[in-house]
Amino acid sequence: QRQLVESGGGLVQPGGSLRLSCVASGFTFSGYSMTWYRQGPGKERELVARIDPYGDNRNYADSVKGRFTISRDNAKNTMYLQMISLTPEDTAMYYCNAPFFNAWGQGTQVTVSS
Repeated sequence: QRQLVESGGGLVQPGGSLRLSCVASGFTFSGYSMTWYRQGPGKERELVARIDPYGDNRNYADSVKGRFTISRDNAKNTMYLQMISLTPEDTAMYYCNAPFFNAWGQGTQVTVSS
């Protein structure tokens, strides 16, 4: 059974940093592109970043370019999202996604507030 489990969210002050993790199981992680999505209060779910199977190609939403970095460790079946210079607009539930399978994690909450 395919499973994605996110962690690393929390409360952080504006300007702070967090690193999210997503551990995958139930499929050959290294064979598939992976994505991070987020959904803020009263907003639609949006694509944040995408990474191809070996990390050679990465794409970001304009709103996070230069602040967020997506990466993966195929040996650990884990994807990461390093976030810096966080603002209140980054407050959202962050979800890990395996697009090929339309598989989703349960999400991890990121709250940016002073």
